[in-house]
Amino acid sequence: MIPSPLPGAPQLAYRGDALHLEDVSLSDLATVHGTPLYVYSKASMLAALGAYQRGFARRDVQICYAMKANSTLGVLQVFARAGCGFDIVSAGELRRVLAAGGDASKVIFSGVGKTRAEMREALAAGIGCFNVESEAEIDVLDEVARAVGGTAPVSIRVNPNVDPKTHPYISTGLKDNKFGIAHERAVAVYRHAASLPGLKVVGIDCHIGSQITDETPYLDAMDRVLDLVAAIEAAGIPLHHIDFGGGLGIDYRGDKPPSADALWKRLLAKLDARGYGGRKLLVEPGRSLVGNAGVCLTEVLYDKPGEHKNFCIVDAAMNDLPRPAMYEAYHAIVPLVLPAADAPIVTVDVVGPVCESGDWLGRDRQLAVRPGDRLAVLSAGAYCMSMASNYNSRGRGAEVLVDGAASHLIRARESAEDQMRGEKLPG
Repeated sequence: MIPSPLPGAPQLAYRGDALHLEDVSLSDLATVHGTPLYVYSKASMLAALGAYQRGFARRDVQICYAMKANSTLGVLQVFARAGCGFDIVSAGELRRVLAAGGDASKVIFSGVGKTRAEMREALAAGIGCFNVESEAEIDVLDEVARAVGGTAPVSIRVNPNVDPKTHPYISTGLKDNKFGIAHERAVAVYRHAASLPGLKVVGIDCHIGSQITDETPYLDAMDRVLDLVAAIEAAGIPLHHIDFGGGLGIDYRGDKPPSADALWKRLLAKLDARGYGGRKLLVEPGRSLVGNAGVCLTEVLYDKPGEHKNFCIVDAAMNDLPRPAMYEAYHAIVPLVLPAADAPIVTVDVVGPVCESGDWLGRDRQLAVRPGDRLAVLSAGAYCMSMASNYNSRGRGAEVLVDGAASHLIRARESAEDQMRGEKLPG
């Protein structure tokens, strides 16, 4: 059964009986590049970014793409050329930003476990800001900065203890989460940071979670952050910017998140009402920029009827697309070519070849498919390829960027030789 309308990118549609992304037939791409194959729409990414840009019109805002959602160089280049900064969580991500043409001064470095080596590399690159997440990290960053004769610009991530009403694995703003400084400790921690010669306090940061579909948690978090801004500045510590993070959800299965421009209209009205409308803002969208811009293509290998379950075994697996195995996440699954009107529809679990019972892409799906048919797993642009692995020594799939009628291979399929490069036999 085909969902109507298709969740995901507005650029995804059937033309006749063939599924297209922008002006390119996905079936043709699967024939040329094989499967599993990730395909991304440049127009969809820029349209999602455009909603943020409209929401921030005439405001002093830096949009930093949270690249953990998808760190492929071809994707990063799209956002770099559109003027985005980047939210990173490792030195490896910093190197990818620079390789894609990103501006180091527009990079903010988040994450709870930055190493000294990563701090030194980020300081040498001249990043815009470190989002520090613990009192221990503050002291280490001060030590590292002084050792290299520099000053680290810092923003302290505060934990507002706001429930984002999302999956517990991607909730980050509650007091039991590992992220950020407790709201009650924030002023004291800011005083300490401001006293250290290797640090320059430049802002405050808050991020409450991911796949948020309700505006209420954002409004609650903003109130708590602005209360802290007032208290911190009353203590004599000026804040140059306020970073409200990201986390806006997308439509996976009829989800109804607010659009970015509608959400920020509400948030900016609150900001204005509280007297902070002229403050420089940073935001860190990730999933909402790329999630519905991508699909994962896979080929049906076998039909396997069972007493209680029917299985559709495909060549994509949990190593290619981990979200269902990790979060029991839902992704719509549709055929690349519509079946004949009289083709029998069967309820199946769509599963991969990995030797784990958790290797499934979709449960209880109504599909009319045979071996050799191809399927598209939708809304696969975020937290899919970036979390892919080589489990079972499976090579990661290729990636293609679609731009109108043109398509560009942006990652070659990984070979066994690629996987073993760097390994050595002991004797």
